[in-house]
Order: sequence, then C-alpha cells, then structure tokens
Amino acid sequence: MASERERDALYYTLLRAREEHADLLAYREFLAEESRRLEAFAAETRTRAETVPRRLQRPTQATVKPLVEALGRRRSVIEEERRRIDDRVAQAQAFVEECEADLEASRGR
Repeated sequence: MASERERDALYYTLLRAREEHADLLAYREFLAEESRRLEAFAAETRTRAETVPRRLQRPTQATVKPLVEALGRRRSVIEEERRRIDDRVAQAQAFVEECEADLEASRGR
C-alpha cells in the first residue's frame, strides 16, 4: 500500500490527466469548427467580391487575394493539427486510464 502522500500525488496527477484529456477534446471540436468557418469565410469573400461591379472593385479587389491566401495558410495549420489531434486524444485517454489504475493499485484494491 502506498502512503497517503503518494496516493495524493497519484490523485492530483489523475486530475491533471483528465483535465488535459478534456482540453484536447475541446480543442478537437474547435479545430473542426474553425476549419468549417474559415472555408465558409474564404468562399463568401470570393463570391461577394464578384457581386460588385468591375469598375468599383479596384479598392477592395487588391485585398481579396492576400486575404484568401492568409486564410489558406491558417487552414493549413488547422488541418495539420486536425491530422494529429486524434492520436493526442488517444494518448491522453490512455494516460488517464493508467493514472486510474495506479491510483486503484495504491489503495490496495
């Protein structure tokens, strides 16, 4: 049996592990929503720019391409994170389970 101090340390490690797992789940949702939002914004920017008569487009048209390119760079970062997030969530879940097992073992159960 582990000492009370060791059990407390295991318990607080478990709490931090659960918090990290929950944070990663929220981050995964954020990434999905952000990806959809950026795609919609880029599409709407291109579409709306085309609705303005050509002779009036000059002041704003010069910024459409750089804006869409910047959105593309951000979307690339978001998609890269989305490719990695499931592994991170799985690792965090495994760590939570390991912490739970360690805590149970420390209680002599």
